[in-house]
Amino acid sequence: QVQLVESGGGLVQAGGSLRLSCAASGRIVSIEAMGWYRQAPGKQRELVALSRSGGSTDYADSVKGRFTISRDNAQNSVSLQMNSLKQEDTAVYYCYIRQATLMVSLERWGTGTLVTVSS
Repeated sequence: QVQLVESGGGLVQAGGSLRLSCAASGRIVSIEAMGWYRQAPGKQRELVALSRSGGSTDYADSVKGRFTISRDNAQNSVSLQMNSLKQEDTAVYYCYIRQATLMVSLERWGTGTLVTVSS
């Protein structure tokens, strides 16, 4: 019953910046984590950045020092600031949420937004 709406994707030159945003709506129970995945052509989907409820964050090695994830708990949203973009960052980026219930954690991904980094 949770929906994720993503925005901010587009075309940018190498070295440039983009900011992705995602807002969760619907039934919000207890958010354990929100983050971003991506899938490049011909590659498997990978975790880019994750923000946990306790405040800790994880980043893929390939984006450390360039990307920053942030949460706005009041708005149930998450953003990804992407700086110094490289052609290798070209991918469809998916917002992710994990919520806790009494018995199980529930996961959901958004529909994705395309980021294209040109030379």
